[in-house]
Amino acid sequence: MTRYASVLDLIGNTPMIDASALSPNPSVKIWVKLEGRNPAGSVKDRVAYSLVAAAEADGRLIPGQPGQTLIEPSSGNTGIALAMVCRLKGYHLKVVLPSNVSPERRQLLEVWGAEIIDSPGSEGSNGAVRKAQQLAAENPAWVFLYQYANPANPLAHYTTTGPEIIADVPEITHFVAGLGTSGTLMGVGRFLKERVPDVKIWAIEPPSGEMVDGLRSLDDGYIPPVFTDNDGAHLLDRRVVVRPKESLEWVRRMSEIGLFVGISSGAILAGAVKCAMTIPEGESAHIVTIACDDGWKYLSTGAWTDDLDDVVERAKRIIYF
Repeated sequence: MTRYASVLDLIGNTPMIDASALSPNPSVKIWVKLEGRNPAGSVKDRVAYSLVAAAEADGRLIPGQPGQTLIEPSSGNTGIALAMVCRLKGYHLKVVLPSNVSPERRQLLEVWGAEIIDSPGSEGSNGAVRKAQQLAAENPAWVFLYQYANPANPLAHYTTTGPEIIADVPEITHFVAGLGTSGTLMGVGRFLKERVPDVKIWAIEPPSGEMVDGLRSLDDGYIPPVFTDNDGAHLLDRRVVVRPKESLEWVRRMSEIGLFVGISSGAILAGAVKCAMTIPEGESAHIVTIACDDGWKYLSTGAWTDDLDDVVERAKRIIYF
């Protein structure tokens, strides 16, 4: 059994699972990379560690120096991952959090000692971003990592997630991932395009004005700088809309093959299925997707047990991601 000095050494090298039993096309393989196996439970562990390491490298953070404070807006996994990293490294983390997040999110932040600053729930994650920007400007001594614009976000995926995908599925023809901060799509997409020029990069987003946990629509008015800085419009081959109910339907389908994953993973798999349906009959393809986190962070949603329409309606009032 391998021994590790720290749980931070467990970040990355997550397993790749064959989910082709859910493919609508027998010639198309669908692969799912299980990012919930990271120590804080999501793909954002990679980003959090990269953001902090970059701040240490450029001198904004000094390891071992007491009294250093970070601030970051989050409605879910990035805040949780940062809380874990900061706890281990001795930094104080303030997380600007919409007031209507689910109990799991708040409790996980508290487990690792993060200080929670509430922002109006009605304003969602965009409101948390605005409040964090304001507080950072008013408190210049605080370190504002700002995942939406920080190049260390896509860099984490360019240097780790992308190479892992190529190593596990060298035959890859399509990469399908959710559009949130866009760090995964930009980092993995750029790496794959450099190694496999014909690979197709598909982004999954909700309809404008509707919420799929963990994803955002570019048509809602906020385009992350990470997306524009990496020429996302040119890098992406296709943007596909997945509605909230579809996400829940497919997260339940994933449990049929033993995958208990988060709601955004259902949206991404729904997009992968749409992708598989475009492949001509008899032509093979290998679609790689990301399961951003595991389902235990979503138990309060009733996503696996309650009426789907009721779950969708509740999600309009409570942020589960």
